[in-house]
Amino acid sequence: MKKVIILGSTGSIGTQTLDVISSRTDQFRVVGLAAGGSQLELLARQTVDFHVPVVALPREELAGEFRAALHRHANSCGVRLHEVEVLAGPGASAELAGRPADTVCNAITGAAGLLATMATLEAGTTLALANKESLVIGGGLVTQAAAPGQMVAVDSEHSAFAQCLRGGRRSEVRRLILTASGGPFRGRTRAELAHVTAADALKHPTWNMGRVITINSATLVNKGLELLEAALLYDVDLDDITVVVHPQSVVHSMVEFCDGATIAQASPPDMRLPIALGLTWPDRLPDAAAGCDWTQAASWTFEPLDSETFGAVELARRAGKAAGTAPAVFNAANESCVDAFCRGEIGFTDITDIITEAVDEHLAQGHVDDAHVSLDDVLAADTWGRERAAELCVQHRTHS
Repeated sequence: MKKVIILGSTGSIGTQTLDVISSRTDQFRVVGLAAGGSQLELLARQTVDFHVPVVALPREELAGEFRAALHRHANSCGVRLHEVEVLAGPGASAELAGRPADTVCNAITGAAGLLATMATLEAGTTLALANKESLVIGGGLVTQAAAPGQMVAVDSEHSAFAQCLRGGRRSEVRRLILTASGGPFRGRTRAELAHVTAADALKHPTWNMGRVITINSATLVNKGLELLEAALLYDVDLDDITVVVHPQSVVHSMVEFCDGATIAQASPPDMRLPIALGLTWPDRLPDAAAGCDWTQAASWTFEPLDSETFGAVELARRAGKAAGTAPAVFNAANESCVDAFCRGEIGFTDITDIITEAVDEHLAQGHVDDAHVSLDDVLAADTWGRERAAELCVQHRTHS
């Protein structure tokens, strides 16, 4: 039986991971959960239902509220509450990630997942990585800490790459083709995006995701992060990764080989498939999700990315080539801008503009390259990127 720790258990990936496990309790045992604390009732329900022995929360004051929620749920179910250890504080999720387990699923949102990723790798545990930001900003520090095969992708696109790469030798790969849905604003011009709202941006056409990743999908910042993640996971040059828009989100990504053959991984847009692979790789979990319905007519379309309107992908590529602390600034500035956009303080197109300003400023002064970067440098760049982006948000609001 595999022992699994889930970080970010109340989010979209976390809840779906528990859904995969719920019908396979003879194969998996959940030995730890971590969450941000915004849904303590749900966390309590997960803890009781899966008989989880350890829970991690980011702030001390949440511990008492969580214990009260535990008792309420146990009483409502008429079950005796088992003993639950509660870790609380800024380092709680990283401490939990370092505990004994077979797999840690890191589904924390944003840069906050970096320390937990490092703790998992240092413990020698298999990392099912849904927190792409920790790899993107950690870069070589993360890849060097990982043993061969220790990191398994949970993002559907990167899971697709892993599956397609089985079709040939590494030396035969010409390029990776990263698919993007195009988000809710596909086909619009930059001028048409000037007045869209957060409510508009949160209406993703094919995926049901959390707030940050949904906004990131609308700006295509998410695809920029995935570009960097793919390069790091599969040791592919950034120029050998092409982004293609595929609105149906059925082909999750492709690999083109040196002889001209392209192998694609296709399945309906359901995260339970890559989650299941993340838990069992390289083996497959039977009936993890439904396959394509070949009895019905369907059309799959592909089109080039409009980089002029959606500049985040090429900006990410530039930050990735600079490496070192540049990707941390790219990600941090974005997280700050997403918060400001959702508060109505900046416009949609301001997000990429401000990230660009922050990255340019960092590269001109303050950048630490890959050869000299440390974990402290990455964390400092993350802090600087957030603070500088917040200042730029105020400036954009003032001049709008």
